[in-house]
Amino acid sequence: MKCLGVLAAALMCLNAAWAAPAVSEPTATGLWEQVDDKTGQPESWFSIAEKDGVYTGTVVKMFQKPGDPPPESWRCTKCEGTEKNAPVLGLALIKGMKRNGLKYEDGTIMDPRNGNVWRALMQLSPDGKELEVRGYLRFEFAGRSQMWKRLPDTAMDPPKPAPPTKGQKK
Repeated sequence: MKCLGVLAAALMCLNAAWAAPAVSEPTATGLWEQVDDKTGQPESWFSIAEKDGVYTGTVVKMFQKPGDPPPESWRCTKCEGTEKNAPVLGLALIKGMKRNGLKYEDGTIMDPRNGNVWRALMQLSPDGKELEVRGYLRFEFAGRSQMWKRLPDTAMDPPKPAPPTKGQKK
């Protein structure tokens, strides 16, 4: 009888171990900053989201360069289909990525300057703070990569007003 009690306790421990959440790897979902390769200045922010195992990257903020029109007025004039003449701000440029551990594969990335759509890969760093985004034509080695930096999810929150100073009315 004592043996049955020990066996039951062991089974309960195993069941608890199976039910315990596993330590998971970081994911690419979140907010990312893409910088200009030449100047190192921010060009745009992307929000990467997952739906039904497929990851999409949408432009959520763009930074104006001197002499350029405001980012809100930039249209994807060379894009095709429903994206033709769509505002670049809010456009999903990364599509169809499927996760394989820290790698994201089988997707595409579009260049809104010329409407070109490239095959794409993404590789997340083990700490989840950097994302290598690579676009290529036929072969991975014949492409171009950028390193993106993770931003805090609160970076898109509107700024809070400064507290009133002494003598100032609320």
